Amino acid sequence: MKDLRTTFLDHVKKGLNGKALPLRVIFWDGHEYAFDEPTLVTMQLKSASVITQLLTGSALDVLGEGYVEGTIGIEGRYQDILAVAEGLSDAFPAKKPKTGILHKALHSKAKDKEAIHYHYDVSNDFYKLWLDRNMVYSCGYFKTGKEDIDVAQEQKLDHICRKLHLQPGEKLLDIGCGWGGLLTWAAKHYGIQGVGVTLSEEQFAFAKERIEKEGLADRVEIRLQDYRDIPERDYFDKVSSVGMFEHVGRAKLPEYFEVINRVLKEGGWVMNHGITASQQDDEAGHHSGSDFMDKYVFPDGEIPHLWRVVRDMAGQNLEVIDVENLRPHYAQTLIHWVDRLEAHKDEATAMVGDKRYRIWAIYMAGCAYAFWRNWSALHQVLAIKQTGEELTPRPWERRYQYENDQYRLAEPDWGDL
Repeated sequence: MKDLRTTFLDHVKKGLNGKALPLRVIFWDGHEYAFDEPTLVTMQLKSASVITQLLTGSALDVLGEGYVEGTIGIEGRYQDILAVAEGLSDAFPAKKPKTGILHKALHSKAKDKEAIHYHYDVSNDFYKLWLDRNMVYSCGYFKTGKEDIDVAQEQKLDHICRKLHLQPGEKLLDIGCGWGGLLTWAAKHYGIQGVGVTLSEEQFAFAKERIEKEGLADRVEIRLQDYRDIPERDYFDKVSSVGMFEHVGRAKLPEYFEVINRVLKEGGWVMNHGITASQQDDEAGHHSGSDFMDKYVFPDGEIPHLWRVVRDMAGQNLEVIDVENLRPHYAQTLIHWVDRLEAHKDEATAMVGDKRYRIWAIYMAGCAYAFWRNWSALHQVLAIKQTGEELTPRPWERRYQYENDQYRLAEPDWGDL
């Protein structure tokens, strides 16, 4: 009967099917094996139970959990580690249905608040270590790919404001406003009146203080509030939602867009910016790593496919007029975040501990890899509330999103009809 070491090596060699794997494995008893030279990654299996878990579970989940819990030691660059992990996942394909980001969570108000608290209320100082100067925790926007994270995030904030065609005096609602970066930018550069809602107490305190320091308290209101409890009706000219709807739940998307429809004036615009799944059906591929994400990163998060987003928006009289995929932009953003987090490793671990540091480092590196590999995407979907038959005015073309010039809005010219 084969021992677990031999079983592991045989599985990997068979699964590689001739492909190179720059991995050295150090087993719990001190034995070592290098699959290919040069070895870029060294993995220490500190317990035989890891192999048993690989044989019965999902490799990406097992490897991620082992790294976080300390039963697996890993040395190497994150991009090499993740490439090796993908190779191992081919050798040990998932043996069970995925749950995590794809399971149907209840998404009650209390449950959602608890999930948000877990991820976002870690420490404002922790996030300051590696986010940009505006504290924006969502996909940046690169024009050349060479920008630093500060510039990329300011370009993203401006890109959203341009897409929404923000005008002075308009009322903007930001659902899931985070640390207040978008509302601050929109108020200072576009002259809007704003309301931001968040379930994170840490973000709420930070954003509220920020708005006051910026002298914007008379123009921007920050609320500790569930989006379902927003009382206004037909009040806002524009709505933004950036990196929030992943927490809504796919079954709740119709209700989510119903709320947006309710608070928007007729002809109002909404821009939904969020991660989308790469596969059209309800089942993810074995690379999703969903169990790990659900357990350690985003409890109860669910990632819908683009078709579902567009369908559910249309079901609430939100006419989609523009869709942009920022997949490579998010990969680049995550690489910046991981580099900055690594540069502040000692400070970060002092704040939140070794385990949480490892969770954030491996989850962000893994997500960067997933975006490069097209396992996930990031879509900005722009829509207009259109409940009547009359054409809702909108720019004739997209140049308004990239240039300062004002363009005429589309209005029907019936001529002699």
